[in-house]
Amino acid sequence: MEEARERPPSDEPPLAGKKGAMGRRRRRRRESALLWWALFAGIAVAAWWFRSWRLALVGLALWCLYEFVLVPTVCRVMTRQGYSCREPARGRLFACAEPHQRIKSDAVWRLVGMGDPFRKKTAPDPNRDTGVVLVSPKVRGRLAQTDMLLIVLAALGTVVTLAGMVYGL
Repeated sequence: MEEARERPPSDEPPLAGKKGAMGRRRRRRRESALLWWALFAGIAVAAWWFRSWRLALVGLALWCLYEFVLVPTVCRVMTRQGYSCREPARGRLFACAEPHQRIKSDAVWRLVGMGDPFRKKTAPDPNRDTGVVLVSPKVRGRLAQTDMLLIVLAALGTVVTLAGMVYGL
């Protein structure tokens, strides 16, 4: 009887679809994006009806929160093999697992023009699996164009909301 060999840790998240494989739980059903957009439309109509710019700012702040943290999406971090990760994630700033989250966080900080100030410098693991890297880490960490656009728009919306709050005092 052969002993089971341990696989070296990989930066890829465990597959959640195989029976018996340890992985994250998936939600069976998510709320429809139409519900969120109906809420945003309702707030916009109420802001227009009452001529309330403060209510419009609340709606804008809620939309920014939705895009940053709540929108049901997929990870989209490029794997070493060159394809995008299709695991579910919640929010444009988040990824499916901790290794992918590090890559996505680095990409968001690069979008701002900085390096991640909270990342701890680690020494390379001498026992890591050193297969052929097909895609460089900088390319893997690029944000998808739609994610980048919506993150920038939500950041601008947050700035407008904060400026409106200060102006309204």
